Amino acid sequence: MIELPVISENTTQRTRKPDWLRVKLPVGKEYARVRQLVDQYKLHTICESGNCPNMGECWGRGTATFMILGNVCTRSCTFCAVATGRPPEYDTEEPQRVAEAIKLMGVKHAVITSVNRDELKDRGAEIWYQTVAQTKELCPDTTIETLIPDVKGNWEALYRMISAGQEVVSHNMETVETLYRRVRPQAKYQRSLEQIKRTKEFGKRTKSGIMLGLGEKPEEVYKAMDDLVAHGLDVLTLGQYLQPTKMHIAVAEFIHPDMFAQYREEGLKRGIKYVESGPLVRSSYHAERHVNV
Repeated sequence: MIELPVISENTTQRTRKPDWLRVKLPVGKEYARVRQLVDQYKLHTICESGNCPNMGECWGRGTATFMILGNVCTRSCTFCAVATGRPPEYDTEEPQRVAEAIKLMGVKHAVITSVNRDELKDRGAEIWYQTVAQTKELCPDTTIETLIPDVKGNWEALYRMISAGQEVVSHNMETVETLYRRVRPQAKYQRSLEQIKRTKEFGKRTKSGIMLGLGEKPEEVYKAMDDLVAHGLDVLTLGQYLQPTKMHIAVAEFIHPDMFAQYREEGLKRGIKYVESGPLVRSSYHAERHVNV
């Protein structure tokens, strides 16, 4: 195996990012148009809430990842920039607003995600169903990927979430098994694998994502790939973790682009149909490519 250099980040002082992690500031008419629509329809996007480095590129192409069920999450994952707390009552008119915004944007492929709503008996499944169903009704030619949260083993909620006609269902593992307690303290590695397996058995194209640079070892990444293949995964995204604030878990290392390329080749060799791997890759990056793999 090729040994590639990594750049460590001090846990108490955030150091300068390497050149390959630089991105352009959001500009342009298309970016401004998407910005206006998001504000007009009072929508949340994971692009903003998650501090995504690709927001300028994606919004510049007229695409965005919509986040439903509010912007306050019941989980306290140590990597995530989304606010944590007790969410307010959800908006039953949100599905219609999302559908109308997607139609106005004229997108061919829409990505929808949500915060965790563990306090709801159905984990927000009905809002999920209505959002996809109303989007399909209003935009019949638009393909949809739903990036869904952990349902904590509520499989009835899962099946309701994924039964509205979306083409791709994604659920992120986020990290390797040994780091779960530290990175995703309210999640379980095996439970997320089971969720992916059940989604595949339901007949959906399955997708997941893993962040790198949290201190994982290559052999742990390969084990995660093997576990995902065994549970029916079709598409995998691999990207560099970036610390949102000093309050979040620190970056252990910046992974070199050549190592991301090596991970991509390993994933394909292990049987994953499509692997998107690179420092700036995020779950919904180039999502339109993942529909027909």
